Amino acid sequence: MKNFEIPPQERSRFLWWAIPALIIGVLFSLLIPKPVIGVIRLNDAIYASTAKELIAQIAYARQHPEIRAVVLILDSPGGTVVDTEAVYMELARLRMEKPVITWVSGMAASGAYYLSSGTDYVVAVPSSEVGNVGVIGYLPPSPFIFEDIISTGPYKLWGSPRDTTVREIEMLKQGFYQAVKLGRGDRLKIGPDTLLRGQIWPGSEALRLGLVDQLGSETDAYNRAARMARIWNFDTKDLYNAAIYGSTANVYGFFLQTKEGVTLPYPSRPGLYMLYIPPLPVEQK
Repeated sequence: MKNFEIPPQERSRFLWWAIPALIIGVLFSLLIPKPVIGVIRLNDAIYASTAKELIAQIAYARQHPEIRAVVLILDSPGGTVVDTEAVYMELARLRMEKPVITWVSGMAASGAYYLSSGTDYVVAVPSSEVGNVGVIGYLPPSPFIFEDIISTGPYKLWGSPRDTTVREIEMLKQGFYQAVKLGRGDRLKIGPDTLLRGQIWPGSEALRLGLVDQLGSETDAYNRAARMARIWNFDTKDLYNAAIYGSTANVYGFFLQTKEGVTLPYPSRPGLYMLYIPPLPVEQK
């Protein structure tokens, strides 16, 4: 049996075509960028400044076609209703174009969970804190007369009657529940009687209740995003520096420093909040 040999003429012809094809393939791979999973991190309360930063990063993800999916990393107690809703609506626009996955690294409470319910899939650390669905707010004081102040209406100074504020809080609470129900769908295993108690659950229990989809790590969230975007061999990119080019000052002083040195999120101005406020330490007498 003869050994098969490529004639020298055929060998040179093969090399003549193979080498340019190899060069073109390498150049093609260099010119076409790898798909990217964008990373948006929220490690703070949601207020005017942080909402502006989040919205800028969401807009960046929408505008750049190489970003094929986004992972939203949450460790937040929530924040103001108006700022949370603004971010939620921008996430909804992004979700229409690209998969959005949440990874709860520490806490997704109140408004932060509101955001996660508007994403496609939620991954949480087993010991993370999830839930606290509900709204808190300041009741305006009962109107009274200042001798040196003239107002053009009985509620010009106070904003609204107390019962109006109570009804508004109830309306927002029901809207919160509807947002969770819409986002979670059949995956949600509890009804409003349980969900609207404002309870916080560990991630492992939140999985059983249908508040999250999976227990896992940051890598698990990236892999899920890649599968949903149908990509592989991807890069990840933190979108903060790309979209913001620096941080913005906390314009409302949203955090309270206690005398024990504990920093707590605290409503620093009148308004309505989707916010979890841990109880202050009780002094021992």
